[in-house]
Amino acid sequence: MRNIDKTGLPGKLKAWIYQHGLLPRISWPLMLYEITLSTVEKLERTINRHLRKWLGVPPSFTTVGLYSRTAKLQLPLTSIVEEFKVCKTRLVMTLKESKDDKVRTAGVQVRTGRQWSASKAVSEAESRLRHKDIIGTVAVGRQGLGTSKSCYWKNANTKERRSLVQREVKSREEENRQAKTVELGCQGAWSRWDLEQRSLTWWKLSETPDSPLCGNRGTLHRVLSGCNIALTPGRYTWRHNQVLRELAEVIEKQRRDAKQTKNKPIKIQFVKEGELGQKSKQNTSGMLNQAKDWQLEVDLGKKLQFPDIVPTNLRPNMVLWSSGSKKVMIIELTVHWEERCGEANERKRAKYDELLAECRDKGWQTWNFPVEVGCRGFPAQSVWRLFSAVGVTGRQRRTAIQKLCQAAEKASCWIWMKRDSSSWKPTTNAQ
Repeated sequence: MRNIDKTGLPGKLKAWIYQHGLLPRISWPLMLYEITLSTVEKLERTINRHLRKWLGVPPSFTTVGLYSRTAKLQLPLTSIVEEFKVCKTRLVMTLKESKDDKVRTAGVQVRTGRQWSASKAVSEAESRLRHKDIIGTVAVGRQGLGTSKSCYWKNANTKERRSLVQREVKSREEENRQAKTVELGCQGAWSRWDLEQRSLTWWKLSETPDSPLCGNRGTLHRVLSGCNIALTPGRYTWRHNQVLRELAEVIEKQRRDAKQTKNKPIKIQFVKEGELGQKSKQNTSGMLNQAKDWQLEVDLGKKLQFPDIVPTNLRPNMVLWSSGSKKVMIIELTVHWEERCGEANERKRAKYDELLAECRDKGWQTWNFPVEVGCRGFPAQSVWRLFSAVGVTGRQRRTAIQKLCQAAEKASCWIWMKRDSSSWKPTTNAQ
């Protein structure tokens, strides 16, 4: 959790990494090893502290609000305590109903500490399921007969029984959360509100799996970066320009700061005897500090013209050059699916190799910086390398990368929400 917290990602993406990256990886050790419930509860307190911080809620925010499935506003998060109990009951059912007689009669005990017993929880779940068989299917609201298909314990096979027991364990956990909600005076007031329940998701999901634009399966990958129909009206180009605009603002600010640093007169600081002088905080290690006549051209709004060094028809996203020191820098941005960032980096490097070789033949010193920002807001290492090279470091670099990620995330969110619309009207601020 500390490593996730150190990343420069937005808070909800950190929570996404916990839910879909960390939690599935620790489910297997939770099931196999003899871990007590008190240890898992201690671990959950640490997780809750980070989740509250990432989601921007107060430290006193109850865990019911984080993990409840019956609250008025439901978050797509899973409690590690609940996952621990489900894993242990799954292990008990696997051993209990194994096809191997030796495994089934070995008498293996699943130890979980004194607070909670997995074997007892399985017995209680089975009793509740048998009781439901006696009651039968209960209609909810205006639901008619035969509307929903129920799976009964007496007719279920081994796999279905295992699933039913796990579902009952989750249901029991939710009942405990409801009981805790009633005990809360202020934070439990929502249980008395007459409002419709709303379940939040990481992305706004569609009821049909097919994309209305191209007719193919409308997966997140296809909608955000792999749909040729969405590419034609310029949806991906618009998102690319949103991120490029943020990147250009950071580079331009650094260029101006470096120019002012170059022209700033040197001041001699006299220190009295016995006192310590203050160290200068100016950063002079970036490439932009090596010359004072850097010029910047960005391929936004108008057609970019490569500097009068060599004739070419190529149009990089951004060009920085210094005529006095004969230095030129090309920056090429790609906003793509994260798994294809490495491929994009190699392709952009190869695209400008010949152009930069011609510049070097003219006596110019050249650099090529292909940078990639994932369409879901994950920056590649090339972004960090670029900012370090031009002199953007420390908190300034973290803030700049956060702006790039937010621009990509907001634009992708806008593309996703407009995926059902054949007409495309870009907005200046994707919100």
